[in-house]
Amino acid sequence: MSRLVVVSNRVALPKDLRAGGLASALRAALVERGGIWFGWSGRVIDGTPDAAPQTEQAGNITFALTDLSPADYQAYYLGFANRTLWPLLHYRPGLLEFDRNEMQGYLRVNRQFALQLAGLLRDDDTIWVHDYHLIPLAQELRALGVGARIGFYLHIPLPPAGLLTTLPGHNHLLQSLADYDLVGVQTGSDLQNLKDYFASECAAILHEDGGIELPHGRRFRAGAFPISIDATQVARQSAAAASSATARGLTASLQGRALAIGVDRLDYSKGLPERFVAFGRFLDQHPERRRHVSMMQIAPPSREDVPEYRDLRRRLEQLAGAVNGRHAEPDWVPVRYINRSFQHATLMGYYRVAQIGLVTPLRDGMNLVAKEFVAAQPPDDPGVLVLSRFAGAAAELTQALLVNPHDPDDAADAIECALVMPIAERRERWQAMFDQIRRHDINAWREAFLDALAGTALSPRPPSAWHSDSRPPTT
Repeated sequence: MSRLVVVSNRVALPKDLRAGGLASALRAALVERGGIWFGWSGRVIDGTPDAAPQTEQAGNITFALTDLSPADYQAYYLGFANRTLWPLLHYRPGLLEFDRNEMQGYLRVNRQFALQLAGLLRDDDTIWVHDYHLIPLAQELRALGVGARIGFYLHIPLPPAGLLTTLPGHNHLLQSLADYDLVGVQTGSDLQNLKDYFASECAAILHEDGGIELPHGRRFRAGAFPISIDATQVARQSAAAASSATARGLTASLQGRALAIGVDRLDYSKGLPERFVAFGRFLDQHPERRRHVSMMQIAPPSREDVPEYRDLRRRLEQLAGAVNGRHAEPDWVPVRYINRSFQHATLMGYYRVAQIGLVTPLRDGMNLVAKEFVAAQPPDDPGVLVLSRFAGAAAELTQALLVNPHDPDDAADAIECALVMPIAERRERWQAMFDQIRRHDINAWREAFLDALAGTALSPRPPSAWHSDSRPPTT
């Protein structure tokens, strides 16, 4: 079995207590095979970062970390990754901000990553690259002579070709995916969008085995690999957390009222303003429910250096205040809005207390909160999942109450439906969803991708058409 090399924008070190299920699954694969986890350290330093990464050893895993300069952090991370690619890939081209210098910075950092990583690699390594920060990394590694098997997994959505083409230089950037041996996406619709893009924009031939062949002869495979959680572990964790002081405290504070819970990183893709409006609409339409149900939204801040995220936080504070000002009573507040993170075990206890899970992103690659909420429910008296039909999880969790997050009345109706749903129906819906995520858990996802990558026939690699020290066109 070849050594595994995981590459991601950030590295989850063993001391990182907040690392989630994905980090645990990748660490498990690294422990099994031995290998390297390479990525950004999270540090921004003055001057030029070291030519070689800093390394830490934990058993048979080497954690290799590299720093960024302020200019590279601005261009690669805040700029092109999060103000260009993130909105584009989440179907929000109106929020896309393109700067050619930031694109060059993004490519430059990918080349720096490749230079630092190449010196650590062996010919028989299996390299698994993660997410939109590192789309061109394989191309840079190939330019350095790396012939190892390389797979790429996109954790966020992939929009249709018509949206992808709004990115200046899209053909040069996205064609670099062809230097991977396997490209994985979340859903069947993401996969179709990828195939359509390569067929329409690159004149690629699509093969029945998932192969995509470009005119110059390069061929790679693509497939849908829906990511998941460790459902059995989450169920155990939530059962244990039900008796914790934090879960008991939350239950006591509700005084017998129902709880609808949302847990999301503070991001405009999560549909949080729309969710607050929908909950206010629900209370407007069902005054008899006042004092009988509360919504708790946990939204830890993220990317606070990006103006759009600061604006979102202010908007949510205003919306929460408006709903509470309109409906609150001296002994009851309808919206509990919390801007900080919690340990994973604490969240599992909170999920178990809640009767409704509100997972209503405007667009999401998968959304593991939906799966965690289901797995955390008590089997004898499970809650109801209200889920956006635009989350990748909706393709698997079809027994959830699927809603259009752009329609506040639709979401408000779903909240009422969840509150009155008979227990027999709740159990039936929950069992079907839990069986699905237990069969297709995070370990099955990891094994499916790595097995597919191992089974991908390597094809000749004609020289790449461009690399990061060339300047892509703006259209």
